[in-house]
Amino acid sequence: MGESAGATIAHHVAVRAGATPGPEGLRVRGAVIGHPYFAISEPDEMLRFLYPGSSGTDSDPKLSPKADPDVGKMGVDKVLVLVAEKDRLRPRGVEYCEALRNSGWKGDVELVENEGEDHVFFIAMDVFFISSFHTAGSGGLYDSTGFF
Repeated sequence: MGESAGATIAHHVAVRAGATPGPEGLRVRGAVIGHPYFAISEPDEMLRFLYPGSSGTDSDPKLSPKADPDVGKMGVDKVLVLVAEKDRLRPRGVEYCEALRNSGWKGDVELVENEGEDHVFFIAMDVFFISSFHTAGSGGLYDSTGFF
């Protein structure tokens, strides 16, 4: 589970779990990708700074699932993608779902959007993310509809 840049890390852990042989019996069941910060076609100067030598665009497999040849090998059964309506990064989460569905990956992906909210809004509410994630009907910030 990760949010914003941490969602990118969580994505890579899930891909590596399927693309790289791991310890016998280890199984990652799912990933929660919250408000992901993946690269887009326009160069992102912050990403170029953080990853010297990178284009900072969606052509870099470290920065974009669309360019990652291993994304179809993702080692989880389910991915829950969280986005916020007013988040400028919202389209990246939506595109991420599409990239997973078009990658040949055999798992399930679900997109959940919080209306009227912005990027990682729960931090400003002084709410710890994991305590706010509940199953369907429990009154949490995200209604997972029993996905996991």
